[in-house]
Amino acid sequence: MTLPVERSRTRRPVTWLTIVGVLLLPVVIGALLVTALYNPADRLENMTAAIVNDDAPVTVNGQLAPLGRQLTAGLVKGSDTQPSNLTWVISNSSDAASGLADGTYSAVVTIPEDFSAAATSTAGSSPQQATIQVQTATDAKVVDDAITAQITQAAASLMGQQLSQVYLENVLLGFTTLGDKLGQAASGAHELAAGTSQLGTGADALASGVGDLSTGASQLAGGASQLSDGASRLATGATQAAGGLSAWAGGAQTLASGSSDIADALQQVADQVPQDMPQVPQQVIDTAKDVAADSAQINRQLTDAANSLSALAADCEPATTPELCAALTRAAQDAQASLSTATGIVDQAGTIATGLEGLNQLPRLGAGLSELAAQQRQIAAGMQGLAGGATQAAAGVGQLADGAAGLSTGAAQLSAGASQLADGASQATSGAAQLATGARQAASGTSSLADGLDQAVAQIPRYSDAQAKSLATVVSDPVAAQGETTNLFGASAIPLLAMLVLWFGGLASYVVFRAVSGAALTSRAPSALLALRGFAPGAIAGAVQGVLVAAVVQVAASYDWADWSLFAAVCVVAGIAFAAVNQALVALLGGAGRWIAAVIGALAVATGVVSTVPGALAGVATLAPTWPAYTAMLGALTPAGGTGAALVGLAVWTVLALVTTVIVVARRRRTSARAVLAAS
Repeated sequence: MTLPVERSRTRRPVTWLTIVGVLLLPVVIGALLVTALYNPADRLENMTAAIVNDDAPVTVNGQLAPLGRQLTAGLVKGSDTQPSNLTWVISNSSDAASGLADGTYSAVVTIPEDFSAAATSTAGSSPQQATIQVQTATDAKVVDDAITAQITQAAASLMGQQLSQVYLENVLLGFTTLGDKLGQAASGAHELAAGTSQLGTGADALASGVGDLSTGASQLAGGASQLSDGASRLATGATQAAGGLSAWAGGAQTLASGSSDIADALQQVADQVPQDMPQVPQQVIDTAKDVAADSAQINRQLTDAANSLSALAADCEPATTPELCAALTRAAQDAQASLSTATGIVDQAGTIATGLEGLNQLPRLGAGLSELAAQQRQIAAGMQGLAGGATQAAAGVGQLADGAAGLSTGAAQLSAGASQLADGASQATSGAAQLATGARQAASGTSSLADGLDQAVAQIPRYSDAQAKSLATVVSDPVAAQGETTNLFGASAIPLLAMLVLWFGGLASYVVFRAVSGAALTSRAPSALLALRGFAPGAIAGAVQGVLVAAVVQVAASYDWADWSLFAAVCVVAGIAFAAVNQALVALLGGAGRWIAAVIGALAVATGVVSTVPGALAGVATLAPTWPAYTAMLGALTPAGGTGAALVGLAVWTVLALVTTVIVVARRRRTSARAVLAAS
């Protein structure tokens, strides 16, 4: 069955089969492209890749770290958010190389021997970056490299994130430990500052006390010097007193001997006086006269001795030699008590002599002489005891002189030592004052240090184990992309493919249909009507193609019905507009118009796949009729917007194309006689 539609470049009629072919061509092409290219990440298992794990595990803090095996497991397991993964084969170097060469493997991932060592080197002083090697087959498909790189990079990034998380967790917990240690240091610094302040106070007290000690030592040195001088004078006086006592003791001894001799003489006289004839011998009288003649000298010696003993007793220090002083005092008292008797007797010696002479005249002269002899013996005994006491006193005073000399020497040494002590105490006072100043400065500095440590502790963050783990997780992966898709072609893939197949569908329509009716020259119909008659089959085919392409897209992508309805309407409008533009190109340029249409389709593909095309090409692509169709479809399926303006653009292109076709038809309706003859 034929249709009243003119076929391009032939007089054969257009059949329904031809129409079906024109309608299904973009649908088949679109279905193939959408099925093959849409969401390739859902069919990753169709790619086979090999993993070569040459990693040598290392030991970190006593624990084995086989990071190569962990990365291998991560690649094989895949992501929880990715519904598909490559078919991984754990292999070796030789098998991977041969499989890559013969096409068994699309890619080979090699984990080097030092992977674990490099990945854990952040704990040391020479950190290194761990790397993996990715190789793809030389005959790999266009997107295979991108898919393999994306998956391996995702696995490596996840491994790096986990390692960074552990490292950061340890660092954050280290902040807490550092804060604790600095807190302890701050507490110690505060205690040190308090102790140093107390040291300064104590040093001030020490300086004051040492100053008092210096003053006391100076006074002690002066007193000791005076004591030394007094002791020296005491030693000299005691020596002199000892000499006087010795001399006095000798005189007393002599006097005692003389008194004893007198007593003996008196007794002899008394013995010689007969009882019945009391006559005193002349010898006794002469002896008494001799004593009377020496009475002044004897009394002077007795008096000097008694006075010397009294002076010595008066100069004696009871605190030094109490027993000696007591003996001297008793001896002096006995000497004074006996002195008057002794001097009286001596003074009375002449009288006694005269009396003795008179006694010769008395009958009891012998008895009196005996009594006088007894008294004289008592005097001699007293003088003898006095001489012994004087001798002991002389010995004691000699010891006193020796002690006073030692005391003088010791006092002199004490004075020298006290002077040195005073000098040392003065220096110690200066040192204690410097110590106090230094202690105050140290206390101030230590207090400042403690305050600074307190500020440092306040500024250092503190984390619990849970907080450190949570923060390390965020810091190791601080930025997350939401709305990220695994579709390598993105949301614009469907609009691009739909626009492309509809454009080439319009081109195919005017490969089959005639752009300008062959009866234009002879027809009486207006040029506009003839142009619309040539446009009608292509427009109808474009509209049907739009509906069919939209249906294929919905089967593949399952869009929301509201979005798809708008998309289907845009596809219909685009199919009609593309039919008008392709009709105009073929009508105006013939086969060159079809060539230009193919170039426009290629330009739409080139500028729609990636944004890195040269600016000139991108600028030219925006002037093509494919650009508003792509923009309208993209706005219908995504929040990009601009659908209304793009539809206006398509309407403008449609009008311009129809005007162009009308002009071409009008020109075709004029001819020359020669052309008519040639045609006949």
